[in-house]
Amino acid sequence: MSRSPTEAGAGEQNPSGLVSARVRDRMVERVRELGIRDSRVLEALRIVPRHLFVDEALASRAYEDTALPIGHGQTISQPYIVARTAELALEDLPDAHTARVLEVGTGCGYAAAVLAQLFGEVVSVERLRALHERARANVRPLRLSNVRLIFGDGAQGVAAAAPYRCIVAAAAGDEIPPAWIEQLEVGGRIVAPVGTWNQQLTIVIKDASGRVQKSGKEPVRFVPLRGGVG
Repeated sequence: MSRSPTEAGAGEQNPSGLVSARVRDRMVERVRELGIRDSRVLEALRIVPRHLFVDEALASRAYEDTALPIGHGQTISQPYIVARTAELALEDLPDAHTARVLEVGTGCGYAAAVLAQLFGEVVSVERLRALHERARANVRPLRLSNVRLIFGDGAQGVAAAAPYRCIVAAAAGDEIPPAWIEQLEVGGRIVAPVGTWNQQLTIVIKDASGRVQKSGKEPVRFVPLRGGVG
């Protein structure tokens, strides 16, 4: 498992003068009120300092349950969505501490840092080089030895590190890309938004024959999944 990023400063003050540990606790309580019950996920949110992943000008809003812009038309997902995605990925997974997960859409690196508290290995791919480099800079001080950040086309997955017990996505396509299904372990699950205008956070489970079962969980709003790199 990862080293705890609390060493990076659980009680430090962010640029707005707010005490991070205290405001993180309030954020976690809000996420709990919204329905997140997995104590592992709630603790991961409490551990990871979200203000380190947002622009300094937005630091005072870092612990609101809202998405915030990170440039290039992308956002850092709201804490509830990060938590809900992780909670769904952890369902029926007793060995998460040894499981490899692929995250599609690194963004600023916040969700990867949260997933690192929950899974044995996190491979996170980002198609925009500027965001990939930003995520590397954000994650480096946390010394998360179980996180690998990859620059590449997330729609194609990362075949070199497959198979994955879980694949989670931070961007929505009309369908689940075939490459993700191919790179998923038998019995593994994908948690991803599906749809264009009416998106649903969807679970895809792969059976021994390679067939998949899909189930929609709740309406969401994500940026669109795009192929290629930029």
